[in-house]
Amino acid sequence: MDVDRHARGRALGNGAAAGARPIAALTLALSARLLLGAAAPPRQASVAYVIDGDTFRLASGERIRIAGIDAPETRPGQAKCRREIAAGRAATATARGLLQGRTVRLARLGRNYNRTVARVTLDGRDVAGELVRLGASRWWPRGQRKPDWCHG
Repeated sequence: MDVDRHARGRALGNGAAAGARPIAALTLALSARLLLGAAAPPRQASVAYVIDGDTFRLASGERIRIAGIDAPETRPGQAKCRREIAAGRAATATARGLLQGRTVRLARLGRNYNRTVARVTLDGRDVAGELVRLGASRWWPRGQRKPDWCHG
């Protein structure tokens, strides 16, 4: 009987650490469930106006920042060089041609600078990938330095 109890103790884990494992796993599972449940499901919306190469405004007035990419700036106070401003104007024109007046599908991820950050799809295609493919933006993974539009 003592052998059985010893074997069960090893299988279940011993001490406070063993008791903490199921609680930690449960906490993690509940946290993931809450986070996933809190994210709004993808929905369709109409693009009213393209602000720049990675930001647009919906017909509802909400500003959307396309997740995962960076487009060059268009304003002298924000751009680091003239080359970036020129590239920013071209990126804005490209994004406008792709998105203006179209219906897109949004998967909201969060907020940044008073804008909603979202994955955006158009006719089943990832808009971020399209803008990168067209040269209007560059991939900008979270936590990485912003792309340099003046030297490359």
